[in-house]
Formats: sequence, C-alpha cells, structure tokens
Amino acid sequence: MLSVIPQLLTAFGLASASGLNAYIPLLIVALTARFTSLIKLNAPFDILTNEWVIGALVVLLAIEIIVDKVPAVDTLNDVIQTFVRPTAGAILFAASTNALDVHPVLAAILGLILAFGVHAVKATARPVVTASTGGMGNAFVSVGEDVVAASVSIVAIIVPLVIGFALAVLVMWLALVRPRKTG
Repeated sequence: MLSVIPQLLTAFGLASASGLNAYIPLLIVALTARFTSLIKLNAPFDILTNEWVIGALVVLLAIEIIVDKVPAVDTLNDVIQTFVRPTAGAILFAASTNALDVHPVLAAILGLILAFGVHAVKATARPVVTASTGGMGNAFVSVGEDVVAASVSIVAIIVPLVIGFALAVLVMWLALVRPRKTG
C-alpha cells in the first residue's frame, strides 16, 4: 500500500501541471521514461517514448511557448487548450497509475478533472492580467506558468512526497480562507 502513494502523488502532480501547459509534463515524462529508469510506462502509454512522439511534443511545446506570450493570441490558445490540457492530464494520470490497481477510466477521469481545474483557473486569470497590465504582463505570467509546470512535473517524478505536502497545505489553506456562514 505504501508504494502506491508515491505513484498516486506523481499522477496528481503531473496531471495538475498539464493544466498550465500540456506539453511540458508530457515531454518530461516522455524523456524521463525513454532515458532513465525513474518512470516505466506500460502499454499503451509507452508510445510517449517514441522519437516521433517526442519530436511532435517538442514542436507543440515550442508553438505553445510562443503563442502563450502574446496578448489576445494567448486567450485564443487557452480556448483551444481547453480540450488539450485536460486530455494531457487524463493521459498522464492514467500512465502514472497504469501499473497500480486503479481502473484506467477512473484514472483518466481524475487526471481530466485535475488538469481542467488548473486550466480553468489559468484561463480565467489570464484576461485579468491582460486587462490590468495592458498585455505587458502576459509574457511574465506565461513564463512563470511554464516554470511552475516544469518544476511540478520534475518534483512529481523525483520527490512525489513534496506533491503530497503541497496538496495538504493547499487543502488546509482552502479550509482556512473559505467563507464561513454566520448566523
């Protein structure tokens, strides 16, 4: 049972990171599985280690990084990514838990929900950043999102217990700032 927890935390971290940028965690998982023993992808997810898939992820990531820095274009990109990011989250969660006794449909649904939740917050906040900074803040926020997505992905793979700690802190923070009913 204890060996299951790190894999679940890895899945949570990777799926959440994909809500910010679908291609960063996918590429990190693909490269890690291909060149290290830190991740073992079972079929059908082992297709991520194919050189053509890795090449496609590099191209898609380059496009994403460029368009996400441009005001107005980033909003259009977020609309398109509404379908891509949750799909990436579903794939990453299912791939990370493939060796566990988690039903693949349940795993995909959990990944989809996590990635969509993060994406929804990002897509809602970005127009506010654009409006409040005249578009000047978009590139900085986008770089920050990319750094967070990469960092969370790497930490989720190497030290998944940090993801568990971060989730616990987030839950406690939400419980404390949640509006209380009075009277």
